[in-house]
Amino acid sequence: MADSISLLRPRTVIGPNLRAAGEWALRFDTFLHVRVGGVVRGTCWLSLEGHEPVLLREGDTFMLGNPPPYVLASTLDASPRPAEQVLAGAEDGFVRIGPESEEDVYLCVGHIAFDDRNAALLTSLLPPLVIVRVADPHGRRLAQLTDLLATEVGVAAAGGPLVQNHLAQILLVHMLRAHAAQTDRPTGWLGALNEDGIGAALRAVHADVAHSWTLKELAEISHMSRSAFAQAFKNHVGTTPLEYLIQWRISLARDALARDTLSISELARATGYLSESAFSTAFRRVVGSSPTQFRNQARQPPRPAANRSSRKRPVLSGAAPAGDADTSTPPATTTTTSDADMRHTRDCSTSGAAVGVDRA
Repeated sequence: MADSISLLRPRTVIGPNLRAAGEWALRFDTFLHVRVGGVVRGTCWLSLEGHEPVLLREGDTFMLGNPPPYVLASTLDASPRPAEQVLAGAEDGFVRIGPESEEDVYLCVGHIAFDDRNAALLTSLLPPLVIVRVADPHGRRLAQLTDLLATEVGVAAAGGPLVQNHLAQILLVHMLRAHAAQTDRPTGWLGALNEDGIGAALRAVHADVAHSWTLKELAEISHMSRSAFAQAFKNHVGTTPLEYLIQWRISLARDALARDTLSISELARATGYLSESAFSTAFRRVVGSSPTQFRNQARQPPRPAANRSSRKRPVLSGAAPAGDADTSTPPATTTTTSDADMRHTRDCSTSGAAVGVDRA
């Protein structure tokens, strides 16, 4: 999880938080990436377009992944106002509705944006809404994190933005753990979080991405036969081991090219390819452009993106701005994975005909 989230270059915007009294309702437009929040005090309704309304109680935590429009309200009968207009009046990190002396609801929220080039590594795996009740196994810890975050927003202390940024990301990690625990079969790498064998194989791949991995080696790490490992990996991760390895390598390559940290030949070796031509062939197949074209495009100033968070606020972390989303054609689906397949793929790389891997 840490590798994947680090690759996403998360940038956190905290608040504005909401203190409210009486009858109120705010309608939020759709936005990209993830919003996390919790009810510090009181109760409120969350109505997500296409879903049944949910009553959030004190201590409950929620996560929204690329959600459609939604409404937060004191009652289901309240007439919603556009949230953007209300948030524009925020002061000191808070929006207040109704008399301050009668406030009975306090919501703490944060918006976490990712590098668009690799954001789908996480956002494609998340449902629009995840709720963790305070009584759930992970609920108490999440409620404590939300309380800490709310406290940091409420005081003007040295290093406050840094603390807020890290607390929000810790809250995200715990929400992902809770989601993985409460879902029968989450997709992608989230599906392997609670699977010791598959998780061990994923950690091995992430620890040495340039290694010439075979199905036999990964199965041995997982303490399974090759056939059982291949089936379990596909069931829990949603793709074959070879497909996952290719996607992870190309995700790392996109990040390195965007930050211009390595030459293309260095990057080919670092991500496990026998030659620069083999790397370029694989990259073009997955991304839709050559590594050189991708790097040159990444150097261009980012264009304004639609569907951003409705409230523009300063970015609190030091990550570089995200560029345009990758709209390339995904790689062709591999229907079977065996040691022979992996060796064939690797051997063909010397001619640039297929993806090849080499030892670090």
